Amino acid sequence: MITLTAENFAEQVLESDKPVLVDFWAEWCPPCRMIAPVLDEIETEYGDRVTIAKINSDDYPEISARYGVLGLPTLNLYKDGEVVRQIVGAKPKRLLLAEIEGHI
Repeated sequence: MITLTAENFAEQVLESDKPVLVDFWAEWCPPCRMIAPVLDEIETEYGDRVTIAKINSDDYPEISARYGVLGLPTLNLYKDGEVVRQIVGAKPKRLLLAEIEGHI
């Protein structure tokens, strides 16, 4: 899983040649911790089709604001530099996959 910063966000996400699922999270957020193992599983199973990355919203609030992140966790799926799906809240793996399947 890629850890994003203000310095590498554009290169790792916006300029990626495959879809990138970005987890906007924070240390104090219990649902963020719940979803982390699910994202690890998705990365293991679908890593050839989608990149999984995470960014700490407390450390980079300007990026969260730019992409409409109002609650945590928020998962934004980027394709060709654009947000094609936004998922708010922790969801089971099968529901997450159903949300992103058509884009990866």
